[in-house]
Amino acid sequence: MTVAAVILAASPESALADAAGQPVVRRLADAAWAGGALPIVVVSFDPEGAVAAALAGTSATLAEPVPKPDGVPVAQISRGIEVARNVVSGVAAALVWPARMGWVGPETVTSLIEAHGLDRGSMLRPAFDGELGWPVLLPVTHAGALDAVTRDSLRMPDEIIDDLAAGGVPSRTIDLGDPGVTHDLSIPFAELPTYDGPPEPTAAHAHEWGAPLADLPEDAPLAGPALAPYGRAAQDPDQPR
Repeated sequence: MTVAAVILAASPESALADAAGQPVVRRLADAAWAGGALPIVVVSFDPEGAVAAALAGTSATLAEPVPKPDGVPVAQISRGIEVARNVVSGVAAALVWPARMGWVGPETVTSLIEAHGLDRGSMLRPAFDGELGWPVLLPVTHAGALDAVTRDSLRMPDEIIDDLAAGGVPSRTIDLGDPGVTHDLSIPFAELPTYDGPPEPTAAHAHEWGAPLADLPEDAPLAGPALAPYGRAAQDPDQPR
């Protein structure tokens, strides 16, 4: 079972926003990887290469967004899922993740993936203290429902997810005790509510994510992210660029 992370940054500035001393896309890519998401796709414009530099050394793919006027938020979600499915075959679901939600912990990623393993057909929405949050796990079997979301207006991600649920996509809420799912970067990390932690794991298994990185020498150069230009399939990260 493979679950991707699709990180959505509306601009280079939002991708590079400070998250406790790191660019937020770097923090999110690391959290997604540590939690077991694969592949990791960052959908962001990057005219000066700064976003790619922030992702150097991660397994992330940097995907060029759908250009305007068609590049409304719902199109960028579809774009991220499409790239993820091109990068890794057999992707079962995608964590739709606005970049502003920079405090989500890797344990939350793991819990959502495990919950998907027991409920493959439902969209999973994390919550904290009764409030719905992010990232939202969307099974790829329901990705086509994004086409029914109104594209003649700038419906924001929260509204898009509500539209999917109202349109018949089965939805389930899971309270994971992580304040990062509802508190964005406007709240300093030190001021977050107490982290309660996820419930007991829904499936017992050993995590080996990141094991291949342990085989690299410490002085190995950092590789840049794979790049997926709009209009072309994502490039195989093992092929020369």
